[in-house]
Amino acid sequence: MSINVKLLKSICEEAGVPGYESRIRNLIIDEVRSLVDELEVDNMGNVIAIKKGKDSSLKAMIGAHMDEIGFIVTHIDDNGFVRFTTLGGFDPKTLTAQRVIVHGKKDMIGVMGTKPIHVMSPEERAKMPKTTDYYLDMGMKKEEVEKYISIGDPITRERELIEMGDCVNCKSIDNRVSVFVLIETLRVLKDVPYDIYGVFTVQEEVGIRGANVAAHKINPDFGFGLDTTIAFDLPGAQPHEMVTKLGEGTAIKILDAMTICDYRMVDYMKKIAKEKNIKWQNEILTAGGTDTAGIQRMGKDGAISGAISIPTRHLHQVIEMAHKDDIDGSINLLKACLESLDQYDWNHK
Repeated sequence: MSINVKLLKSICEEAGVPGYESRIRNLIIDEVRSLVDELEVDNMGNVIAIKKGKDSSLKAMIGAHMDEIGFIVTHIDDNGFVRFTTLGGFDPKTLTAQRVIVHGKKDMIGVMGTKPIHVMSPEERAKMPKTTDYYLDMGMKKEEVEKYISIGDPITRERELIEMGDCVNCKSIDNRVSVFVLIETLRVLKDVPYDIYGVFTVQEEVGIRGANVAAHKINPDFGFGLDTTIAFDLPGAQPHEMVTKLGEGTAIKILDAMTICDYRMVDYMKKIAKEKNIKWQNEILTAGGTDTAGIQRMGKDGAISGAISIPTRHLHQVIEMAHKDDIDGSINLLKACLESLDQYDWNHK
């Protein structure tokens, strides 16, 4: 278990909600420029990092979305309180009294506020909160707030990365851990059979938009999605509900609500994991989707596609947690899969 926690920390902590990925994009470009043969940024803002292979007639695309769930300013009221809407899905019960960062003319801390429990009716106390119940308290009057904050400014969670035992804990493990996995794979990947397109995509959290555009442009023959998945290995969870468990290895996706992974790719990934002694677990996720859907379907010819998923607790909450061994195993599996693509019989039934 040895990963570059310092790099992972900088990636996770950087701001980049859907449509406003410039900060994380610049960080990624700085990291990958020297690791690949070609680098480009498309009109959507996807970063496409290309390693040229021995056979350029075939292409493999790996997608890792760089955007994080967040918010955007929609209104500033007469008392300086800021209203917002979400960019991506949130578990609203986790937002109470949490700090966020509003990225206006300068970065400013705000606090998620809602009606105090002391003045709630019994009926209100029994209800689950909604994101629309919240506002941002900036600690300033309207005139001061408006000097720095405008309608349309993005908002991110304010949580640094820490190590907890064998795990890392931070906002935006989804999906910055996959950004890290792809960067580190490009770093250790030397000779490859085909052209490898490492794509750091935008706007996944609002509909897989960047991956759709990138796959349409690249038209890959093979595809790998990189994303987090649910680890519901928590008190009260039944075995069939867990999806994955932390520390039990990287996950090989079989399906989610948007993708049925190609059975040939699933078989191939399991074969490689066994040969390389990489710990892995199955993933069947009956809700949600990842860039794998766009990679698989949006190229002109379609792609033989699968996905590597990093088990993560507390997804789409204020903080998320992943195990360092699972992260390391994901790098090892992706590297091994990319190195051996030309040695497998893709025509088998």
